[in-house]
Amino acid sequence: MTTPADIDRAVALLRAGELVAFPTETVYGLGADAHNPAAVAKIYALKRRPSGHPLIVHLADAELLPQWAAAVPASARRLAARFWPGPLTLILPRAAGVSVALTGGEDSIGLRVPAHPVARQLLAAFGGGIAAPSANRYGRVSPTAAAHVREEFGPDAPFVLDGGDCSVGLESTIVSLVGEPLLLRPGGIAVAELEALVGPLRRAAAGEGPRAPGTARIHYAPATRLAVVAPAALGAAIGAGSAVLARRPPPAGFAGALWLTAPAEPAAYAHDLYANLRRLDRAGAAAILVEAVPEAPAWEAVRDRLGRAAAACGAEDSA
Repeated sequence: MTTPADIDRAVALLRAGELVAFPTETVYGLGADAHNPAAVAKIYALKRRPSGHPLIVHLADAELLPQWAAAVPASARRLAARFWPGPLTLILPRAAGVSVALTGGEDSIGLRVPAHPVARQLLAAFGGGIAAPSANRYGRVSPTAAAHVREEFGPDAPFVLDGGDCSVGLESTIVSLVGEPLLLRPGGIAVAELEALVGPLRRAAAGEGPRAPGTARIHYAPATRLAVVAPAALGAAIGAGSAVLARRPPPAGFAGALWLTAPAEPAAYAHDLYANLRRLDRAGAAAILVEAVPEAPAWEAVRDRLGRAAAACGAEDSA
């Protein structure tokens, strides 16, 4: 686990323009000094991330918002007061002087204050913004443990602050407050809780609103082909080479590569999802079959991630 000496080392690396991976409550981030364009470029290079995809800047507290955002509406302050530190990213107009290297050329910027104690220690000691997308190759499964980061990058892995398993396990909710409030990416915060503070929150259509991280149609994908299958069709879809993620135990005589029984409760399912997908991806299976989750609002973020993972693998959601 992380020690004060580890925090000191991470701060020194960031100030020297190097990358550091660190835990947040959502997933592990691949961090660089947000004021250093050369360091930010190293994030894009290591992730193999297209330059037009914006990054989220992590801050120590909401009082730093005016340094990064040209305007901070009252709705943003209400959301920050309620959900920060926590798994919420706000998209706001970019302040003058904020590098477009962070924003993918957009005139907006994604900002959040993470809740993980290690992230908070790092940000307080560093004293500035840390740009940090998830610590994985672009489009692949996000890491929720330090070992996932080292596994992902191998000998190219940066220094990793180990904060244990991430408590949420899915990326932050993203809300745009540039013009009409828009939900750009669902996460662990119920939409009803957000709407209580900002009014009706419409889900952005494809290509609508500012570009934001993790909103591409293809994302969050294992290397093995993945398909989401309706519960009633799961049995017929299973083949000898299948690896399965379901919310029920395996049937008698299951002869596939691996069966993982996921939690029935949505928050616990989300917490385990990426670790489960990584296990299934290592099973040597011909395909990963995921039993479709319920349509209830509490499952929206999970459905979003599974749908993008299936699209990345060229499979349509058959739920």
